[in-house]
Amino acid sequence: MSLITSAFGAFTPAADVVADHDLMGRTAIVTGGATGIGIETARALAGAGADVTLAVRNRAAGEAAAADINASVGAERVRVGNLDLSDLASVAAFVTTWGETPLHILVNNAGVMACPLSYTANDLEMQIGTNHFGHFLLGVGLARALMNGEEAGRTARLVSLSSIGHRRSGVNFDDPHYRTRAYDKWESYGQAKTANALFAVGFNARFAELGVTANAVMPGGIMTPLQRHLPREEMIAMGWMDEAGKVRDGFKTPQQGASTSVWAAVGEELEGVGGLYLENCGQAPAFDAANPFIGVMDHALDPEAAERLWALSAETTGVG
Repeated sequence: MSLITSAFGAFTPAADVVADHDLMGRTAIVTGGATGIGIETARALAGAGADVTLAVRNRAAGEAAAADINASVGAERVRVGNLDLSDLASVAAFVTTWGETPLHILVNNAGVMACPLSYTANDLEMQIGTNHFGHFLLGVGLARALMNGEEAGRTARLVSLSSIGHRRSGVNFDDPHYRTRAYDKWESYGQAKTANALFAVGFNARFAELGVTANAVMPGGIMTPLQRHLPREEMIAMGWMDEAGKVRDGFKTPQQGASTSVWAAVGEELEGVGGLYLENCGQAPAFDAANPFIGVMDHALDPEAAERLWALSAETTGVG
């Protein structure tokens, strides 16, 4: 079966992806919507008419982002909700506040990358605890709202931000929180990003027939606050920038980096389709070492691993 494609590409700005869409009357939540590709995802959706909630940990930053987006789109379409994904009580409170109000688009965008070993308020390793378990509770908690967002001929959509980093590790079900094994910040990030992709697989398997589809997204390489834990010297050593600080060719702007998330949220090509890993505004091919900058590894879409992760997540969060 051929891969799903679109008219857009790796460097298409997010605004172009929604240019022909009317999202008036539709609601969206974007986690981590105050900075980086999150704010540009929210801007594109609001620009097309959607009412967008920025679900953020830093309220002041969220309010500033909302004001900036509202000014840029010329309408009061963006508001702010408090959400700390590293605290399951905060996630549960956000879900309760939203209730069963119809939700059409949920973009699980927020994340932490390559931080030192630390633990969440619930004693979960910070990267998988924030990136996956927090978003798992949010997505499952809002499932009824998403089901209420289904319309005739148009499903509600969950977008789960993964990364090329998924290649660094599958989910270590024996010790996901580094209780006994040595911590490696990049392996941990890889585990969390694999979990994000597997969550889309598991969510779609449960809710597609109920009017909600879910897909994972690899946004591309973008310089954003996600790199806050990386010293400049390390980014130079990895080839992300040169000694002068010039970012290497191939990196995207935040507006370009938001485009695949927005396409996952609105693209007609994806209507009724889920459980995929998307990149550069298309369905990713299987990973091939001959072309290492694109593609998805099998372990990130493995349905058995998705089911095992769902069971672990339900036990950890108490929902699902």
